[in-house]
Order: sequence, then structure tokens, then C-alpha cells
Amino acid sequence: MTGHRRLLLLVPLLVLVAACAPVREAASSPVSPLTRIPVADRKAAPDLTGSSLDGKAVRLADYRGKVVVLNVWASWCGPCRAEAPELSRAQQALGAKGVQVLGVDTDARQDKGRAFQDEHDLVYPSLHDPGSRKLVRLPKGYMPQALPYTLFVDRHGKIAAKYLVPLTEADVRTITRPLLAE
Repeated sequence: MTGHRRLLLLVPLLVLVAACAPVREAASSPVSPLTRIPVADRKAAPDLTGSSLDGKAVRLADYRGKVVVLNVWASWCGPCRAEAPELSRAQQALGAKGVQVLGVDTDARQDKGRAFQDEHDLVYPSLHDPGSRKLVRLPKGYMPQALPYTLFVDRHGKIAAKYLVPLTEADVRTITRPLLAE
């Protein structure tokens, strides 16, 4: 029997033995994109202020008493484009319950952000923050490393959760439900 034939006979045997082995979790299992922060460990969100894409004054502090979904995006970001209609639906569904979506447009040019806002019929305001200059005031560990990036701010102005992938309306409902109950 040649080495090649032995190998052909050995492969099915190895597959059979592997199928009988106990299942173990991989050491590098996927990490949840959601990090909830316990009430006692929450840090105050900085009072992000500036102009909205519509030219109106925007202050994060103006939404104190509401749960704020602070979504960081850019017009060139494909996942941000997919997420935008979901956030508008979340704002429409949850606004009366005390949730406010607030976008942070990191585009260098405000006209790009306005075009994105118009194209997606955003029903929530977006603060224009070219180059993330205002976001650098976030507490250590909360500065976005990729887009989209979302922070959830509780009714007291403290960061209660962060989410590292695109959101759906259902995600927003699930994440804000316990925050609204606090």
C-alpha cells in the first residue's frame, strides 16, 4: 500500500474520530458589541456643543432627563448609511417615551453631512464635529475607534453603554428599555 493510499484511508477515520470528540468553545469567541456600564461605574458625558447640520445650536445637556442615543457617523461610511434609517425609526417610535437620538457627523465638510441627512430623511439632529474635535473630550476608553459608534447616555447625563456595530431599531429598543426604567 502506497503512502498516498494510506492517507486516503486515514482521512475518513480522522473525520470520524473528530466528530466524536466533545465540543469545546473556541478560545477566541466573538465579543459582544454591547458594553453596559453599571450605574456606580458610569462617567459623565461631556457637554458636547456646537451647530447642527441645519445650523441650529445643539447641546447634549439640553437632553438631560432623556436617554440619549449618541450615534457617531460619517457620510462615506457604508454601515452608517445602512444604520441611519433604523435610527430614524427608533427616534419616531421611542421619542415620546423619553429617548432622543443625537447624531455626531464627523465629516470634514458640513455639506457632505447635510446631503447624508437629506438623503436618509433623518428625523433627529446631528452635531457637526469635523475630525472628532468635540469627541476627544469623551472619557478615556469611550473615543470611537471605528464608525459607526454609539454611546447611550442615561437620564442623568452619564454614559450607560457603548455599541460598536451598526444598530437596528430593535437594538435601540432593547438597549434603552432598562435605561428608561431606571
